[in-house]
Amino acid sequence: MMQKLRDLYEMYRSVFHIKELWYDKERMSKMAGGDKTMGEETKELRRLVIKAYHVREVQWGSENEVTENGILTVDKESSGRYKRGKEEYISDISFRIICPEERDQYTNTIMDIIPISAKVLGDIGDGITHTLTGVYVILTGVDTVGKQTHEFGSSEGNLLEQMKYGKAGTPGENDAMITFDVTLQEGMGQIRAGVTAAHRACDEFVQEFREQLRKFHGDKCTERHEFYDVVRPGKKKVLIIKQVAGQGAMYDMHLFAKEPSGVEGSRSIIDMGNMPVLVTPNEYRDGILRSMQ
Repeated sequence: MMQKLRDLYEMYRSVFHIKELWYDKERMSKMAGGDKTMGEETKELRRLVIKAYHVREVQWGSENEVTENGILTVDKESSGRYKRGKEEYISDISFRIICPEERDQYTNTIMDIIPISAKVLGDIGDGITHTLTGVYVILTGVDTVGKQTHEFGSSEGNLLEQMKYGKAGTPGENDAMITFDVTLQEGMGQIRAGVTAAHRACDEFVQEFREQLRKFHGDKCTERHEFYDVVRPGKKKVLIIKQVAGQGAMYDMHLFAKEPSGVEGSRSIIDMGNMPVLVTPNEYRDGILRSMQ
């Protein structure tokens, strides 16, 4: 009897989730012709909905898992699988869970700060994105002889001092951090292939959480934000030019991944000939760029 009740409950949850996605999709299609409340001459091109789910506790567990009630677990023993097929570049991978009060400790150079976000509907820059708050993944790198990743400007040292917290793109004062610590083979931290391998390994780790996050029910989110790409005919247009790294070696930038701030499916700015690329405000906001330094 109890099993039947559980099955019925899960069925209703799934139906509600599908109805919610349909509702959001219907709203976006109705708005495609423009928003009358914003004026007759304003046309909405894209609508991005970001639903945030707050993580209140990060702990060690038997699997990499995140739940709607705000518990995230990391399987310490899973680290070895992310270097499979990358042994030419990666010697070892380890994890650390760092609570806000534990930041007074050593870190290897910080290669990237990665939010855990997943597309639920649409492409990067439109549709629905689910994201976690309260936790970030930090990718760090050093090689087997102790040489920090990057030729210059490395950021190894005391984690409390090497990062400015509470800024755009950095963890907040009360956020937990999961460090994905990569030990590269000797000399691999200064070449493009080695650094890219580290980013791909980290992306595989984050993807395990994305697959669970995209299935979260929309009504369970702790925050909901809507952003619009709009055109105002006859008004002044603003173009922001962002310079990115594309020199080669360990300096690269990837765009157009399948997931926000992801690597899988992305394209290197170097492989595109370092040509200018047009990115919309919502694409930028949704994580279409991934620094591969």
